[in-house]
Amino acid sequence: MFLTSERPASAYELRGKYKCTECGKCCESSYHLARHRRSHSGEKPFECTVCGKRFTRAEGLVRHSRIHSGEKPYNCHVCNKAFSESGSLNCHLRVHAGEKPFKCHVCDKAFSESSNLGVHMRVHTGDKPYKCLLCNKCFSHSVNLQQHKRRIHSNRRPYHCPYCGKLFVVNSELKSHVRIHTGAKPYSSRDCSECFTSLNQLKRHLLKSHNEGTWFTCDICQQQFSTRAELNLHSLRRHAVVKPYVCSECPKRFCTAAELRLHHLVHSDIKRFSCGLCDKSYKFPLSVVNHFKKCAAELGFCNV
Repeated sequence: MFLTSERPASAYELRGKYKCTECGKCCESSYHLARHRRSHSGEKPFECTVCGKRFTRAEGLVRHSRIHSGEKPYNCHVCNKAFSESGSLNCHLRVHAGEKPFKCHVCDKAFSESSNLGVHMRVHTGDKPYKCLLCNKCFSHSVNLQQHKRRIHSNRRPYHCPYCGKLFVVNSELKSHVRIHTGAKPYSSRDCSECFTSLNQLKRHLLKSHNEGTWFTCDICQQQFSTRAELNLHSLRRHAVVKPYVCSECPKRFCTAAELRLHHLVHSDIKRFSCGLCDKSYKFPLSVVNHFKKCAAELGFCNV
């Protein structure tokens, strides 16, 4: 028998065998190297079969799929609110603790998440790093870009209301819409007993009644708004020289793409908004909402 001083290579030494040619980073295995290379190529091989969203990693798709399945394994021990990701639960717990550790050095506004502070800073810098390759429109947040692609450049609307059948691009819009039917008010003020159906309504209440938060002021007329989205819409409607969205069927012009899409229904014979309780259909979403309330009352349903 011959003795040898050779020993198996350690995991640290083996990492050198899986080296990225783009940036020189060493990985522990060929699998990790292949996954790392996607950060350079932009490849997203894992696609959601429900909404078409793509991911670079399988675990990202698994977490995302909980949105559609409704699986929320992480529960808040204070209010029992459930979350699909542990990170979302940790951020939520700061609401109960009142923690806002991330503070803007320009206006002193504080946030419970560092990502929200990063997005907020673009208010001061004007930075819009996310660009739509189809129409060159720029956005300050990647989520806004993805929603823009689905609303403007895609006909996919995978989320439908179980009450009236209205279709939505993103799940958050569906959740907000369903409250019209259920009357739920999940947003409560910590300073009083008032409750609200949307976060924007709560923010507006806190600003007006408790002087909490930051107003967004129009530079032209000094009118104040509780959200930047409301300020932007006000600027388009009141101060814009040109309404950029033109109907292809008539001379009418509109301030937003959503207003133009709603107007297009005037020129169509399609009635795609159906009542979930009877066989009636309508062109406009508001029409089916109003009808549904009457229909539900006649059939003896509550909380609509």
